[in-house]
Amino acid sequence: MPRPLILHPASRSGADIAIEADACRPHADRLDLTYVVSGQVSALFAPASDAQLRTDGLWKRTCFEAFLQPAPGEAYIEFNLAPSGHWATYRFDRYRQGMRDAADVTPGPIAVLTGPDRLELTVSVELPASEAAARLWRLGLTAVIEELGGRVSYWALAHPSPQPDFHNAASFVAALSQGVS
Repeated sequence: MPRPLILHPASRSGADIAIEADACRPHADRLDLTYVVSGQVSALFAPASDAQLRTDGLWKRTCFEAFLQPAPGEAYIEFNLAPSGHWATYRFDRYRQGMRDAADVTPGPIAVLTGPDRLELTVSVELPASEAAARLWRLGLTAVIEELGGRVSYWALAHPSPQPDFHNAASFVAALSQGVS
C-alpha cells in the first residue's frame, strides 16, 4: 500500500507536488520499490532515463532512497535510485559508520514513467542470504527532490531529527515480513 512521504519541516518546496512510496517483499530475498511524484513534475530536475549504471553522489539531486535494516540489528543498506537510471547501494555497520559499497546488492532494471503531472520509478532488488534470512526488515523510504531553480527538498515517511537525516533509524518506520507487502 503506497505511503505518503512528508516534506521535512526545515525544508521548502516551491513545486506543488505529492510523493508516495511503496515497498513490498514478495519473496524472502526480494524488495520491490515504487515511488510516485504527482503534481507539478515539470518544475523538477529529473533527467531522462539513461544507461543504468552505478554512480556516487546521487543524493545531491533528485533521487529516491530506501534504507533497509534487517531486524534485529544496527546494520543497514542504503539504496539511491535516480530517474536517470543511475543507482548506488551502500552498507553501514551502524548509524553512519562503516560505509562501503554494497557490491553484492545490485538493483534490477529501473523503470521510469513520466507524464506532465506524474513521475513513477519502480525497481526490484534481489538481496543476499544475510538479508533474506531476516524475518523482518525495517525500512526508511525517502526522496531528495531538486527543482529546476536549484532548490532541494527532503521527503520521508518520518522525520525524527530537527534537520533532514535519512540515516536516523527512528525514521525506518515501515516494516516488511517475509512474503508480506
